[in-house]
Amino acid sequence: MAPPAEPDAPGKDPAAFRTIREVSELLGVPQHVLRFWETRFPELKPLQRGGNRRYYRPGDVAFAAALHKLLHQDGYTVKGVRKLITDHGASNLVALANGETVAPRGRGRPAAAPVISVVPAPAEPAPAAAEPVRAPAVATPASAASPALLPELIALRDRLAAALAA
Repeated sequence: MAPPAEPDAPGKDPAAFRTIREVSELLGVPQHVLRFWETRFPELKPLQRGGNRRYYRPGDVAFAAALHKLLHQDGYTVKGVRKLITDHGASNLVALANGETVAPRGRGRPAAAPVISVVPAPAEPAPAAAEPVRAPAVATPASAASPALLPELIALRDRLAAALAA
């Protein structure tokens, strides 16, 4: 998001650094809000010179303008903007604030679905003595279902082991 033209410094180069006062006037937010954003968004890191004076680079001003739009105009929370940065990257936040479509970070082109070939298993005769496995008809407490379910689970395990061994 390109910062709007600054009314109080018409001769200032757009690539020049800005003080916190200039950025706060440019965005229409108090200076303490910019300092708060610096604590919540480590990506917003202006230069600090002697006496802790902050100097915002043009990229920092654009990032702060994007934060202002997302937080104050679009209704995002700080946590929501943090998630946007995590998903799309801090470098794409300005584009997101401008309404541009940005692909999520780490998710380029979707991978092709793996081709799975199914080889039919050889037909085995089912054991005649084995009972079919079925779920209990009525939901019962775990302590009551455990004794009745254990023999069925053992039979199922044995059938599975026999199928895998073949």
